[in-house]
Amino acid sequence: MDKIYLAGGCFWGMQAYFSRIKGVSKVISGYANGNTTETNYKMLKITDHAETIEITYDKSKVSLSRLLDYYYRVIDPISVNKQGEDVGRQYRTGIYYTDINDYNDIKKSLDELQKEYENNKVAIELEKLSNFIIAEEYHQDYLEKNPNGYCHIDLNLAYEPIIEKEKYSKYDEKKLKSLSDIQYSVSQNGETEPAFNNEYFDKFEKGIYVDIASGEPLFSSLDKFNSSCGWPSFTKPISTEVVKYKEDLSYNMRRIEVESRVANSHLGHVFDDGPSDKGGLRYCINSASLEFVSYDEMEERGYGYLKEIFDK
Repeated sequence: MDKIYLAGGCFWGMQAYFSRIKGVSKVISGYANGNTTETNYKMLKITDHAETIEITYDKSKVSLSRLLDYYYRVIDPISVNKQGEDVGRQYRTGIYYTDINDYNDIKKSLDELQKEYENNKVAIELEKLSNFIIAEEYHQDYLEKNPNGYCHIDLNLAYEPIIEKEKYSKYDEKKLKSLSDIQYSVSQNGETEPAFNNEYFDKFEKGIYVDIASGEPLFSSLDKFNSSCGWPSFTKPISTEVVKYKEDLSYNMRRIEVESRVANSHLGHVFDDGPSDKGGLRYCINSASLEFVSYDEMEERGYGYLKEIFDK
């Protein structure tokens, strides 16, 4: 079993979030990297400790780099001394290690993260752990004891798979030209296919939907629903990171366009008239921008690592 220490704002939510991740065996709330060997919740402004969680994990089940991917998912990495509604040095972000062998992996991960923020500096501290103090008992597993307690992060993100961006790339122009006319015009030129006259609007077979221009997984049949709009509708993408958004003011309307992360394919638009019990969003997506991969084909097609989402 290995340990890593992460500061990411209020430790109530961080502890609950990382406790849900496969491969993590124990999470403890505490205070780290202050200037004294003793502190408590009321003294943090004086001792300069950061609210920090100690994560004990099995690296045969989850790697340190994967844990950091989950970490980046729920923090604002460029925010200084502020996460969510919490402001102050005790809410700064930090990665604190005890094993020097972890340093290079953490540094590499942070360097990759920095590339995503060209105009801003990533504010996450990278330091050797010092002066770690376990927090008071009432802070431990706080959200289990207080289910309606304050939490600044979405705990459901712990259940979303991490889709590695490096696994996928946009197809070359020769392969893109092999797409059908409607697939190319929709995914590459931003056009819209006819409602009720497309491949997947009424398809609900078990499986995933991938980008027609890169193969990157985008949506799952688990989140597909019948919206009667004539296009495939989903309550959310398969993972938060695989789609991008931009304002679309075409046709005298104000809409939010959805694009794929890797290939920048035009997918469709997202609206706020989806099922309220599933978050209230409706991702209205063109069939022509997608390829369906059935559950039985996923292993053979290289998507076997995503089959576990159906087991949950």
